[in-house]
Amino acid sequence: MLFLANLAQNFIGMFQKGGENFMGLVVGIVPTLIVLMTAVNALIRLIGEDRVTAFAKKSTGNIILRYTLLPLIGVFFLTNPMCYTFGRFVKEEYKPAYYDAAVSFVHPITGLFPHANSAELFVYMGIANGITSLNLPVSELAVRYFLVGLVVILIRGILTEKVTLYMMNKKQQTDVV
Repeated sequence: MLFLANLAQNFIGMFQKGGENFMGLVVGIVPTLIVLMTAVNALIRLIGEDRVTAFAKKSTGNIILRYTLLPLIGVFFLTNPMCYTFGRFVKEEYKPAYYDAAVSFVHPITGLFPHANSAELFVYMGIANGITSLNLPVSELAVRYFLVGLVVILIRGILTEKVTLYMMNKKQQTDVV
């Protein structure tokens, strides 16, 4: 009987701890995220959606900008998962590579700009807690994640583009025969 009572107490205790954690988020990070999202949407409206669209289309002509700047702007302004809609600015054969770059950047941006992918924040905060417990600066971690993320998305974008173009050419050759 004591075993069942302990099991029941621990079971409900798990949900109580989850509720405490949730309240911490509601009081802490959620208001910050709402203000950040409002500011980003206001900035887009101030700049003008047409200008943002024109800039995005222009940046797709350069392979480096296509897989660094465009995903960065998409993730920052539109957040996850809306950032993938920026794929509409790239040619059809570049869409898989753009998606790969954008999806690979939704975590590295979180340390500096939590509004971009608030669902990933728990991962970053777990790592940041470890860094904080070692008395190391969390801001340096966020900047490093961001910079390494840009390098990684460029590499992934270029490689995925090359693989996609190879596969498309192979399919065209097969269709001809």
